[in-house]
Amino acid sequence: MTRPARMEAQIAWALVLPAGLLLSVFVLVPSLIVAAMSFTDYSLAAPALHVVGLDNYAEMLADPLVWNALRNTLVYALVMVLGASGLGLGVALLVARMHRLGGFYRLAYFLPAASTMMAMATVWEYLLHPSVGPVNQLIALLGAGKMAFLSGTGSALLTLAGIGIWQSTGFNMVLFLAGLSAIPRDLYHAAAVDGADTAWDRFCLVTWPMLTPTTLFVVVVTSIQALRVFDTVALLTQGGPARSTDVMMYRIYLQAFQNLRMGYAAALTVTFLGLVAALAVAQTALAGRRRAA
Repeated sequence: MTRPARMEAQIAWALVLPAGLLLSVFVLVPSLIVAAMSFTDYSLAAPALHVVGLDNYAEMLADPLVWNALRNTLVYALVMVLGASGLGLGVALLVARMHRLGGFYRLAYFLPAASTMMAMATVWEYLLHPSVGPVNQLIALLGAGKMAFLSGTGSALLTLAGIGIWQSTGFNMVLFLAGLSAIPRDLYHAAAVDGADTAWDRFCLVTWPMLTPTTLFVVVVTSIQALRVFDTVALLTQGGPARSTDVMMYRIYLQAFQNLRMGYAAALTVTFLGLVAALAVAQTALAGRRRAA
């Protein structure tokens, strides 16, 4: 290796070293500790811990509450990904055509993404209150019966997904706007020459294919965000009613900090992180095959 190349490699390692140390201290080392803890019966209420092997994982597979939480998590993620991605794209297409009020609408739609759900949960709890909430008051004025948004077993999970869509749409809009701005205008002129006269034709022939990388990124990011939902569940429903909104992150929280079973919670965490990683890899691989085809 020549001296300039060696110096360049040393500079590269020097630049990477701080980020590598932070990643190791705050991500890799804690992850290894959690993985090791999952093979023990460690509890905050016990003076000592013992190695139990795969017992925590066996108990997890036989626990119906875990399967219920996993099902609720997947339903929540599916609804939120479809809703937040579709609305984000639709809003981006509309805002991109605005010239006078485009900046205002960009800010208005992005505000939910910038707000903390801890604060907004109180607002949503009031808005959706079954008796005094403005939403139910409006429904009553329209002549329909009041709805139990957060207290009904069939509606609570979908309501939480709707709140997640409300918060994520603005961020996805920004991502799609960036993708739209990168599309060469010449492609639209070429499509018009080929007979794409309507906006729908131009969207199908130019916009949608060119947005494939952005769409992949939006879907993966939104999926990860949806799968780790916790704050709205903990603040608004606490997993109820009848565990209809009990999701994996909340189930892990209950086992770790209410039941004090850190070893079992670690096993749930390791398994759930593996499922999330596998889902992200599968989405990326599927999108790559479609793009190659």
